Amino acid sequence: MRVATGRIVEGKVVVEGEPWAEGSVVTVVARDDEQTFEVSVDEERALLEAIAQADRGQVVSWETLRERLRHFA
Repeated sequence: MRVATGRIVEGKVVVEGEPWAEGSVVTVVARDDEQTFEVSVDEERALLEAIAQADRGQVVSWETLRERLRHFA
């Protein structure tokens, strides 16, 4: 997982730093200075562990996740 900072320039996201491979799939989360959130120490720990799991490749496919979520609908 990589995290980068960028800006919108002429309607496109321009990322600072090293270039990304053509065709990279990214998720954009825009910071809104008026809206903030706080997490507890336990929530932050869980988030960091989830990121570490993803970095290790311990993930499930979209198909598997969708099937699991159907049980909650």
